[in-house]
Amino acid sequence: MEPTARPVLYQKLPVCEPSLETEEEEAGTLEPFVPDPRGHQDSSGNKVGGLPGTWARVVAALLLLAVGFSLAARQLHSSGDSLGTLGSGAPPRAGHSHSPGVYHHGAVISPAATCSHLGRELLVAGGNVVDAGVGAALCLAVVHPHATGLGATFWGLFHNSSSGNSTALTPGPAQALAPGLGLPSALPALSLLHGRFGRLPWPRLLLGATTLAQEGFLVDAPLARALAAWGPKGICPILCRTDGTPLGPGARATNPKLAAVLHRAALAPTSDLAGEALLSLLARDLGLEGPSAGPMPTLEPALQLPVSQGTLFTTPGPSAGPELLEVLEAALHSGGPSPDPCPPLPPATVTPASSALATVDSSGSVLLLASSLNSSFGSGHLSPSTGVLLSNLVAKSATSAWACPLILRGSPDDPEADMLGLVASGTPAVARVITHALLSHLAGPQTQAQHQHQAQQGPTGSPGACGQATLLQVAAHAEHAHVSSVPSGCCPFQGF
Repeated sequence: MEPTARPVLYQKLPVCEPSLETEEEEAGTLEPFVPDPRGHQDSSGNKVGGLPGTWARVVAALLLLAVGFSLAARQLHSSGDSLGTLGSGAPPRAGHSHSPGVYHHGAVISPAATCSHLGRELLVAGGNVVDAGVGAALCLAVVHPHATGLGATFWGLFHNSSSGNSTALTPGPAQALAPGLGLPSALPALSLLHGRFGRLPWPRLLLGATTLAQEGFLVDAPLARALAAWGPKGICPILCRTDGTPLGPGARATNPKLAAVLHRAALAPTSDLAGEALLSLLARDLGLEGPSAGPMPTLEPALQLPVSQGTLFTTPGPSAGPELLEVLEAALHSGGPSPDPCPPLPPATVTPASSALATVDSSGSVLLLASSLNSSFGSGHLSPSTGVLLSNLVAKSATSAWACPLILRGSPDDPEADMLGLVASGTPAVARVITHALLSHLAGPQTQAQHQHQAQQGPTGSPGACGQATLLQVAAHAEHAHVSSVPSGCCPFQGF
């Protein structure tokens, strides 16, 4: 006679499907998923030529749990494959990789590794190319005060792949805050651009730059070279040692006054207030009765030039954009060999210092930003209340020869059409630099292998560009984002 079966208490296992849990409660028992060749289980749960009812339930529960995990894993895998928008943070599929400078979703390239990394983090956080570009520009305003900053003038060119429109960011006419000191326009311009096209909250974009200014940043090679050439005049105390000598490479610098300005700008509800807060502080430093009329940045349709390969877009005057389009139109329609785009430059007593950065996503949205203080460290006047180095860009300054970002949109009739963005910084002859790069790009069809090669060698395959300029190139090709620079390796890039 078999012993009487004792009741067994089970710990309820979590399941992924509530409907399955309900069915279990209604049925009272779970039938095994596989037939038992030795027999079956009766309603009492005792063995009838097969497994005991207790073990059958355990096996069934384990199988159900395994199926639940399998379904969850499959759902995660399928959702990861479908993440095609920026901010997903999804890594490339296993075994699927590309050369450096080629990414699945989006990328940022700038003169400072810290700022390129910050831009990438904004992309991963769900931001778009405008968020990443503005955040990186604010970062450069902190870590590269020799070339850009809140006292700089900004030009921008944004192509929206969703609408197909290209928009130019213009700073308005250069104005003097005081004799020899340019009126800052960076905060109103960047805030205006973000307000129209950004996705993340405005304070989120200022967080990285504020933290760097408050907690400190390391002096990198470009800033160290500029400091060594400039000397201590006008930049102490933020960029000097205790003995008054400029900081060297790897030294840590802080700018708490600038951090306070950025924090106030983060709280400003409009771009106008962001600029007015800074102007009020500057007016107090300079002993002015009141702030000058605020800068008037605008967003307007970009200049465009139809060509056989698509459409060219750039910024309007007084940037060098119109001059760039004239040179390109003449070169493309001449029918003969192109003239040397890099003739010897006339000697210049002052070379305008400028900075450039670019962002791109795999859908073809591109943001190009160029900024300048007009010369290294601008006017050399450091505002003690704000930590801002003011530019010497005033009404009598030369036109913005350093500003001519260019976008080439492929023909809309071509489903495989590429997007190409070019922006340069350095010498006043950046228009010639960009002309040279674009003509090289149009010289032949661009295959995937060529794009990957350019990501490592630069758009011309040469180690340098005309004069001392730096050229940044971004492209959307074959559903990937591409970034490169000339000279190769001059500008760090980040992407995902």
